[in-house]
Amino acid sequence: MVKLATARESRMYGPRLSRNRAEYINAGVYVFSTIVLICGFATLLSSQPKIGLVLMLIGLTFIIVVNVHDLIAHLAGIDYRIGLMELDIQLPLVEIAVPVVQALGGVLFFIAILFLLIQGDKDRLETQSMNMVIAGAVLWVLGSILNSCQIYERADGHVQILQQSVQIPFLTGSFLFLVAAILNSREHAHAGILRYGGLHLLSRTWVWMGTFASFLLLIGGLANVVKVFKMLQMDRLRLEKLRGGAQERLMRVREGQTPFLSEERRRWPRTMESTTEPPETPPGPTPYKDVLVGNA
Repeated sequence: MVKLATARESRMYGPRLSRNRAEYINAGVYVFSTIVLICGFATLLSSQPKIGLVLMLIGLTFIIVVNVHDLIAHLAGIDYRIGLMELDIQLPLVEIAVPVVQALGGVLFFIAILFLLIQGDKDRLETQSMNMVIAGAVLWVLGSILNSCQIYERADGHVQILQQSVQIPFLTGSFLFLVAAILNSREHAHAGILRYGGLHLLSRTWVWMGTFASFLLLIGGLANVVKVFKMLQMDRLRLEKLRGGAQERLMRVREGQTPFLSEERRRWPRTMESTTEPPETPPGPTPYKDVLVGNA
């Protein structure tokens, strides 16, 4: 559920101390959001379920903020050079798509819970909230799958284990959220509980599975804190580079040695025209040379 910019050599989105502090805060805020989410699910089983929904809204808000920060950090790490995505496939599929998809899933969850609190037009708002819970879980599963596509080629086995300890709980927890949302929807569709409206839409099965899924997200968040700490302690030369020539392109752009990719492509035809040598023309008459040769 969180995608940090610790594994790239290009993560120059601020001074080193403030950048490291921001990544520690980012990882800590995500752990805090999962704890609030767990408390929200647990409170749904008490006599004050609305307080549980409010806690869930707070936890989801922090999750959205963390993923938006990740997206900004990744874009700033490449100086907002969108064209570099053509050279490194992990940029669009992992480092950009993951925080976007996770943030959108969190927004759908947030709106769905908010609809349950509003309880306005029950036939419309509550039906849409059920659908948005499923859609949000689908986006979280998709984001977790894309997050699993990240490849560390230069990292040792210890870092690989840390990466898997983050990815597996996130993927499992997201999948449990999806299963819980589908079972909750089918249960109410068969029982016709939609007519009761409000908090009755949330079955105990959904609450218990959501609580366990939140615990898995907490485990993944704690493992992510350890991973961030280990990655920040690494030597800069051991961090992953952008692939496909994107790292070299970015460094040359930062040093002002070459225009950006799109600009270079636009200038390519004109450069070819300007560097094409004109066709050779036959030499003109040289009367003085002809006279000398003739006299000889």
